[in-house]
Amino acid sequence: MADKPVRVLLVVGETAGGIGRHVALLAEHLGRYGVAAAVCGPGSALAAVGDPPGVGKALLDTARGRPDVVLSSRRRLCKLARGFEVVHAHGLRAGAVAAARPAHMPLVVTWHNAPLVGGLTGRLHSLLERYVARSASLTLGASADLTAAAVRAGARTASTTFVVAPPLAPATRSRADVRAELGAGSQPVVLAVGRLQAQKRFDVLVAAAGRWVGGEADPIVVIAGDGPDDAQLRAEIDRTTAPVRLLGARADVADLLRAADVVALPSVWEARSLVAQEAMRAGVPLVTTPVGALPELVGDGGLFVPVGDAQALGDALDRVLAEPDLAARLGSQGKARSAGWPTVERAVEELAATYRDLIGRRR
Repeated sequence: MADKPVRVLLVVGETAGGIGRHVALLAEHLGRYGVAAAVCGPGSALAAVGDPPGVGKALLDTARGRPDVVLSSRRRLCKLARGFEVVHAHGLRAGAVAAARPAHMPLVVTWHNAPLVGGLTGRLHSLLERYVARSASLTLGASADLTAAAVRAGARTASTTFVVAPPLAPATRSRADVRAELGAGSQPVVLAVGRLQAQKRFDVLVAAAGRWVGGEADPIVVIAGDGPDDAQLRAEIDRTTAPVRLLGARADVADLLRAADVVALPSVWEARSLVAQEAMRAGVPLVTTPVGALPELVGDGGLFVPVGDAQALGDALDRVLAEPDLAARLGSQGKARSAGWPTVERAVEELAATYRDLIGRRR
């Protein structure tokens, strides 16, 4: 008789992008390794997760709010967790709510993002880190610096995990068709993908693009994504007349990668950046910053420039576009490097084994 599936409740906080896709990947694939998963979180997170076959979903507010809302969310989590054997939270706020699970139940918390704040907000974030780190049975950091931060905050057991980018849906249009839609003509295309927020530093990319006046040989920049900085970026594009187009949220990233000559990722911090993984798998040269886990992830598969340096970013993009041999080498090295990353199957199988180990220790 087959072993009874391990039941795991995945808790996710407010997200519109990568974390939701990661949780959806786990929920969909864990069943192959004897783990029955369900997902709870706010409406935005459940929308990002989608509808993996056979995976239950429940609403749970994990956002910052009034103390009574937080307490209500923790009570609801405790009820939702009944019947499960492990709770796995993604993100600190989700971890703070999930810490209310029944006392006997192992809690795994994955830290996906680093704090980019100071002052009072930074101090409050440090308190949140301490509470979540000390509440978790196991902390998983999406990068080595996050794991180190969790250890400093008092995590009982912590290790670094490789957050695998879900495979993109295959491209459905030709390079020529996508470039025609973008209005690129014969111009090189610089692609950026991500949420329009301060962490991504797309303002630096707009500033770098200001050197290109829109001639037939000059690049155009297209940014796929939406977010709180949309209006600010549009105003800066209008002010500088930089050849930058904001495409909004897109579901055809594979098509955009097919049309791109280089990918720009000027972030102030990243863990296992999904777009970096996607670009390297596709063999598209990458220009990025040496922050978080990017040096380890990218290695010789990209060029690195200092954070916030528009001149250096523009110079590096110009170099890739002007030197076909360099572009080809970066694309080839990125593709080769990506072949050595953990597969989805390996990552999920190891996580399933981790759940079983935690249950065994508890018993």
